[in-house]
Amino acid sequence: MVIRFFKALYLSTRFFYVIFSLSLVFFLSFWWNSLYAVAWVLVFVFILFVSGDIIALFSGRGVKGKRKLPDKFSNSDENLVAIYIENYFSFPVQLEIIDEIPEQFQKRDFLKKLKMKARGKSDFRYYLKPVERGEYVFGKLNLYVSTKIGLAKRRFAFQDQQMVKVYPSFIQMKKYDFLAIDNRVAEIGLKKIRRIGHTMEFEQIKDYVRGDDIRTINWKASAKSDKLMVNQYQDEKSQPVYSIINTGRVMKMPFEGLKLLDYAINSTLAFSNIALKKNDKVGMLTYSHKIENFLPANNRKTYLNNILETLYNVDTDFLDSDLGLLYAHLRRKVSQRSLVMLYTNFEHFNALKRQLPYFKAIAKKHLLVVIFFENTELKELIEREAENISEIYDQTIATEFEQDKKKMLLELQKHGIQAILTPPENLTIHTINKYLELKSRGLL
Repeated sequence: MVIRFFKALYLSTRFFYVIFSLSLVFFLSFWWNSLYAVAWVLVFVFILFVSGDIIALFSGRGVKGKRKLPDKFSNSDENLVAIYIENYFSFPVQLEIIDEIPEQFQKRDFLKKLKMKARGKSDFRYYLKPVERGEYVFGKLNLYVSTKIGLAKRRFAFQDQQMVKVYPSFIQMKKYDFLAIDNRVAEIGLKKIRRIGHTMEFEQIKDYVRGDDIRTINWKASAKSDKLMVNQYQDEKSQPVYSIINTGRVMKMPFEGLKLLDYAINSTLAFSNIALKKNDKVGMLTYSHKIENFLPANNRKTYLNNILETLYNVDTDFLDSDLGLLYAHLRRKVSQRSLVMLYTNFEHFNALKRQLPYFKAIAKKHLLVVIFFENTELKELIEREAENISEIYDQTIATEFEQDKKKMLLELQKHGIQAILTPPENLTIHTINKYLELKSRGLL
């Protein structure tokens, strides 16, 4: 009990100010003897105040604090953390709140001060933005309580080792899910695509009525029934769509605190959700020097949870990726023609040249879209005004790298391969736009 008492007791800054002032009075009493008696009276009064302060703080039920976390955090988004506090003291108190935030945020200066009425309740909220997936462990929620006298503090600690998992950006997924079916899609760059012609998935034969396309007349059925019959078609559904993510070293590059891999993962989740809404089958695959995760295409609405749980555990390594292994796996496991959205990156034109034969082989069997990234930091360097020879040299090299990216895009398109070159922050928008475009053109 005594140990717990001393662990919970803290002396405030005001306490040491008073001690310093009393010491100064005793020091001055060396020249003015009359101050010596006054100093001892002040010491006695000080002891009374400190004792009363401590007794008040350690009587009664004190205060209670609770940290409320969401079920899971969304990576790269602002996530709400709520703190609820209840004061059981019969007098007003002052609170200093220190929440032990997970080490991944490297935030060690969290401090919130509150004043609470007697038997009152209070709450406040703050936001955290993670940039890595995984388990985040919160430490203790520390409440330091003091009275108006403010000479001592009592510490209360709650909810030690509270864990929350950070998943790929489901907030972004919900955002695009809503806007993809809303009339305001243009507000964030999503395009409205006019469907060209009709698809050729047969539904039924029906009687001809005025206004039907005469090109759809079924002459054999018309001859048998002695009246005009037409073929009726419907939009193709349940087309296989695969998101393939390169987890090799080229995807470790960070932009604005987030790795390219995490941009690709967030985009895969949002894109898969849209594809499911369009009644397509969605699947995913991750690879580097080996095939790491493979989910065959499926159109169950609950399949998105499987994709989310799989993406949660995806990470990069420092090894080179084997595109030949990917081609062999697709040839063996994916027999139906599918839309393949391949997230990868190249920094040199020769790197693309080495991969190009495999891209062409995949594109023969599937509709391949190669997605790679602009280096936005190089763009900033190019646009900055050079002040010396060294900076001019740096800008020249950066310009060559930027031109290489554009050459890569043209090289892929020259071989009939769909491609997207995008800044990391616009990846999801451009991916969904390309999917909607390909659907509207009936290329799959």
